[in-house]
Amino acid sequence: MLKEFKEFAMRGNVVDMAVGIIIGAAFGAIVKSLVDDVIMPPIGMLLGNVDFSNLYVVLKDGAAAGPYAALAEAKKAGAVTVNYGLFINSILSFVIVAFSVFLLIRGMNRMKREAPAEVTTKECPKCFTEIPIKAVRCPHCTSEL
Repeated sequence: MLKEFKEFAMRGNVVDMAVGIIIGAAFGAIVKSLVDDVIMPPIGMLLGNVDFSNLYVVLKDGAAAGPYAALAEAKKAGAVTVNYGLFINSILSFVIVAFSVFLLIRGMNRMKREAPAEVTTKECPKCFTEIPIKAVRCPHCTSEL
């Protein structure tokens, strides 16, 4: 049974998929950092110093009554919150990842496109049949080309 599992695990597709998942997770972490640390601070600054990760609505106060200065305080107090700021960050992360994957697939599709096949035949101007491009006389009507 161990031998069969080893054969299954070492198949090319399984290894390729594992590498893809690992690279995808690392890419997701990079995109999350890009959104949280690079994109959202300037947007928040333009909107009046809003920190999107601290946008939330308290549904129920925790052990210590609100108002809470930050989401971390609300969580620490055990308050029930709707964290729509974190949701906005997640949406932006998703859009960036989806666009990156689209660009990757688009590039791969361009690389897959084959160059047009080299022309190997031409048409006889007299009888309109296909003949080899190097022909100097048509084999059908015997006209000189």
